[in-house]
Amino acid sequence: MLIDHLNRQLREREAQALRRQRRIAESPCAPHQRVSVGDAPARELLAFCSNDYLGLANHPALIEALAEGARRHGAGSGASHLISGHSRAHAALEDDLAAWLAPSIPGARALSFCTGYMANLALLTALGDASATIFADKLNHASLIDGALLAKAAMQRYAHGNLAVLARQLERCTTPVKLIVTDAVFSMDGDLADLPGLLALAERHDAWLIVDDAHGFGVLGPQGRGSLAHFGLRSERLIVMGTLGKAAGLGGAFVAAHPTIIDWLVQAARAYIYTTAAPPAVAHGLRESLRLIGGEEGDRRRANLQQRIAQLRSGLTALTEAHPALGWHLADSATAIQPLIVGDNAAAMALAAALDAQGLWVPAIRPPTVPVGTARLRITLSATHSADDVQRLVQGLAHAAKDLA
Repeated sequence: MLIDHLNRQLREREAQALRRQRRIAESPCAPHQRVSVGDAPARELLAFCSNDYLGLANHPALIEALAEGARRHGAGSGASHLISGHSRAHAALEDDLAAWLAPSIPGARALSFCTGYMANLALLTALGDASATIFADKLNHASLIDGALLAKAAMQRYAHGNLAVLARQLERCTTPVKLIVTDAVFSMDGDLADLPGLLALAERHDAWLIVDDAHGFGVLGPQGRGSLAHFGLRSERLIVMGTLGKAAGLGGAFVAAHPTIIDWLVQAARAYIYTTAAPPAVAHGLRESLRLIGGEEGDRRRANLQQRIAQLRSGLTALTEAHPALGWHLADSATAIQPLIVGDNAAAMALAAALDAQGLWVPAIRPPTVPVGTARLRITLSATHSADDVQRLVQGLAHAAKDLA
């Protein structure tokens, strides 16, 4: 019976400390947030778990822009982009995003999506036909993995960041279309892909480089223009996907690329064609988000974020050195994603619970999201975290370390 089968699997996950549980946010996304679990009363937690890197999710200007968009364009889009759902707000946002990426991708056009997951599925299934080979980093996001598996293309994976292996794979490849696919900032490790090295390989082997910049867009590069700008890259061979629910503070995603690629996605990308367009009010609000990200306020917020990253890394480095027996280590990351590797699933869950008891919300990440034996706390920082907030987290971890040592 299905229910008995599923209950057995749920019990197995529980025994392996792998069962997931949702919490309910009772207040807007912010470092200090009221949260409830099940029937328990809500309580305020200091959160280090959102991807709201610039702290724009509850920004008054975005709230007003979203409301203005609803007043101007209505609540919903009513249909897919190719029927009647493509509003002036969507078109204007795509123009803004194309201009945003044009310094990195000459003549770029942009296409908006409801989610980053859908954008990646659309990209890889539409471009990865039987004439193609996809070359994928083994630590790519699940949406890139799923898109590659659904595509008709052959797929080869290379060890994380190992360009030497990738070069050999490209040299042996005989398909006319070659697609190198990578995260820019890896979501569970926080490290940056060697995008200059990957682009050099793409140019040498007549390949295309698809970059998922979900965690770089808005945070990295001049004016927050993303990982391509961070490295100063410029090439027609670049195809970038960016999400708009992280640093941009609202929701949705986009693909920016050569105009012919965008035209092909409109014709062939099932995840774009066969879904209702996002509410136009969101697209309207996102134009305000781009203005904030690219302006003086965005610069100030990125500077504050860098200060909090440096503060946290200093405190956690000292902590791990003081408690070597625990086996914790801080991942090598210069981004807002700061993983503290614990190792064992149950130990990671125990550490997260110890922090929760102190009013600190830091999620434990376990397999299959990360490799077996690398369970961790995924600490994410926001520009709206204060120095006192970060110090409280470091002190909370130090308290937990003494109890667990």
